[in-house]
Amino acid sequence: MLREEHRDLDTAIAALGEAGTRDQLQLARLKKRKLRLRDEIAQAEDVLIPDIIA
Repeated sequence: MLREEHRDLDTAIAALGEAGTRDQLQLARLKKRKLRLRDEIAQAEDVLIPDIIA
């Protein structure tokens, strides 16, 4: 679910860039949300797959 939303944001960011949008605030918000999702995904993976020091 988080990965899907991350991909969707990636698509939306690319579309805004291609459209030559001047709405830099919207673009910045989408990028910020994408970064937050990346951190949430990494955090969830750390819980599910803990580092094992051998």
